[in-house]
Amino acid sequence: MEPVIIGLAGGTGSGKTTVAFEVKSRFSAKNVVILPHDAYYRDRSDLPYEEREKLNYDHPSAFENELLIEHLEKLRAWEPIERPNYDYATHSRRAETTRVEPAEIIMVEGILVLENEDLRSLMDIKIYIDADSDERFIRRLLRDMKERRRSADSVIEQYIATVRPMHLQFVEPSKRYADIIIPEGGHNAVAIDLLTSKIRDILRNSDRGSPE
Repeated sequence: MEPVIIGLAGGTGSGKTTVAFEVKSRFSAKNVVILPHDAYYRDRSDLPYEEREKLNYDHPSAFENELLIEHLEKLRAWEPIERPNYDYATHSRRAETTRVEPAEIIMVEGILVLENEDLRSLMDIKIYIDADSDERFIRRLLRDMKERRRSADSVIEQYIATVRPMHLQFVEPSKRYADIIIPEGGHNAVAIDLLTSKIRDILRNSDRGSPE
């Protein structure tokens, strides 16, 4: 018996996290795990801060997918993991990790989770969250200024230099791998209801669930 692994991709600010937590609210909290792809940024603390600032964090190579895949395989085998934590202020991985226990439903969310073939191969359901580009940019701007203590100028510069080009080159094309495309993100109640029903069907029909 294996957990259901769900990939949630989409552009920055599309509502991936909102959808993930909305789905989680439909199930028992202990039965759902959410793994943010952002937690698996490669640790580049070997570089000076000035160089880390210049790295392209929207390119697939910025993520340590090998570790994420290893962790998903452990969770699928009902083994706990030590998930890394990333510090956006210093652009480096923190020393402390977060213990994650296995669960019936594992959601992996991030802009590029459908871009990687090895990651996709582990997923039972692949979802792409679609949203208007203007809305996505505004959400990212507000989030980065509030939560990551960044200036408006730095957010805009990064968006123009890397976020938008990488979205067009890698994120948007990954939509073709999705089983389900959800427009309007967390505001699409019908799509979330359908996704919830699909997850329940998979669990019921395959008799999946944590070992007794």
